[in-house]
Amino acid sequence: MIKIKDISKSFNDKMVLEAISGEFQKGKCNLIIGSSGTGKSVLLKCIVGLMPVDQGKVFYDMRNFSDADHDMKAEIRREIGMLFQGGALFDSKTVEKNVMFPLDILTKMKPDEKMDRVNFCLKRVGLENAGKKMPSEISGGMKKRVGIARAIVNNPAYLFCDEPNSGLDPQTSILIDELIQDITYELETTTIVVTHDMNSVMGMGDNIMYLYKGHKLWEGSKNDVTHSGVKELDDFVFANKVMSALRDKL
Repeated sequence: MIKIKDISKSFNDKMVLEAISGEFQKGKCNLIIGSSGTGKSVLLKCIVGLMPVDQGKVFYDMRNFSDADHDMKAEIRREIGMLFQGGALFDSKTVEKNVMFPLDILTKMKPDEKMDRVNFCLKRVGLENAGKKMPSEISGGMKKRVGIARAIVNNPAYLFCDEPNSGLDPQTSILIDELIQDITYELETTTIVVTHDMNSVMGMGDNIMYLYKGHKLWEGSKNDVTHSGVKELDDFVFANKVMSALRDKL
């Protein structure tokens, strides 16, 4: 479980996040949703430690990450897997070398042990025959799956996904969502997904935090997101024609 308490962040005197608190549960897909520019990715980076907070605390299973020393932060970071927006693969490395990268820098595993783990993760995401390919030789959806394999290769306790469906067609997006969801339940990771995709929200939103202009306005699940009673969230949820048509039938 990850707990955040009163997280605030500003840039050049502009408040981007203001006193955000919440809990992200183990073994569930925890979504941070909201319109573009509302602070979703900034909050994710603050939780991971890629960006310092102005005030507030982040706890990883009761461990105070915000005030931890270098060794404690390094220990927690070894337990984190990250799927970056766009995949963020190394163009000069093969698929299997991309997946192996965290093992190279974070572990002392023997080469054959690392390769066994890489092959296991590639098979888990349905890419067992793509290890020797270069990123330029595979599709956008396959790159996302490589990114997922790399994120789980170190058997993380915490999995972070920043806009995992960006740039993908609807069918591939659903496959990526299902893969993230299956891995979360299978490995019992604490998974946090930043998204504004309503298909993702309705498909995998076990726990949802809605941000609006840097504030947390609502928290719930996919079962009650369509009838939250919060105007700003309703406007976000029913912005597209499909969801608007669904509301007319509710």
